[in-house]
Amino acid sequence: MFLKNTWYVACTPDEIADKPLGRTIAGEALVIYRATEGVAALEDFCPHRGAPLSLGRVCEGKLVCGYHGLEMGCDGKTIAMPNQRVRGFPAIRAYPAVERHGFIWVWPGDAAQADAALIPDLHWANHPDWAYGGGLYHIRCDYRLMIDNLMDLTHETYVHANSIGQKEIDEATPVTKVEGEHVITSRHMEGIMAPPFWQMALRGNGLPDDQPVDRWQICHFNPPSHVMIEVGVALAGRGGYHADPKDKASSIVVDFITPETETSIWYFWGMARNFQPQDEALTAKIREGQGKIFSEDLAMLEGQQANLSRHPGRKLLGLNTDAGGVQARRILDRLIAAERGESVAAAA
Repeated sequence: MFLKNTWYVACTPDEIADKPLGRTIAGEALVIYRATEGVAALEDFCPHRGAPLSLGRVCEGKLVCGYHGLEMGCDGKTIAMPNQRVRGFPAIRAYPAVERHGFIWVWPGDAAQADAALIPDLHWANHPDWAYGGGLYHIRCDYRLMIDNLMDLTHETYVHANSIGQKEIDEATPVTKVEGEHVITSRHMEGIMAPPFWQMALRGNGLPDDQPVDRWQICHFNPPSHVMIEVGVALAGRGGYHADPKDKASSIVVDFITPETETSIWYFWGMARNFQPQDEALTAKIREGQGKIFSEDLAMLEGQQANLSRHPGRKLLGLNTDAGGVQARRILDRLIAAERGESVAAAA
């Protein structure tokens, strides 16, 4: 159950650098490619014999089916085919697609409602004072389980014990608030020792890694499934979240969760930081560390989904630490119901 009339991250530009890409987004099988006019997305279905267009190639900005050479336009209309007249073929579906902030965004719903102004403004994406590194995981789980995971970082103590986890996370009570369709869950820890990942980040910013720090985690959910997490550590007593940049190492954990099916997702993860942005070796090191951390989430989430699929009617416990995920789900339920013309109770 997911929104259709919204923008999802579909891929990164490098994924369509030299050939079309087949990817299912919110239940829609798409082929994404770089056309003469810019990025384009069509349904992954050749109108000639039904072959996946993603198995074809791009030639002079036109998508060419790999089965019999039918050429497609980015509007979904057939253009040409060797020794055949094909311009009268019915058009296949074209999806709005936009390249922005280092990602390819696709609107899988009603194209008439697509508005590029609704794509999130990522202030760090094209700013010289920021560096970004990230990656992509395919995970077999409901996209809402990943939202739950990211809005409740209590699990770090256990799933990520050797990198970002520490017992003080359990001891700090999170606070959740809702501002319209925006859910914010915050947790602050004072006078603690930094865990291994943040020790590395402190060293990367020329700071000592053996002194007490103040640590923060501020999770931001926005529909349809985007979670940005402000994270960092500052030398204790220097102001915490508001400390001078020279006294802290802080970043934004970037999470674009794109549903593939009801039980699988494309997870675009990364970290944007505004300290030592020119240090490419540090960017690579942070990316490697973050990739290992998220691989631990992958195993847990897929196991969780397998259990829930085996026991679909089993009721789960609700705790106060679940508040961020619960509020995010309520917003999604309301928006999905409105999109379908249903009441929230009927949608649930």
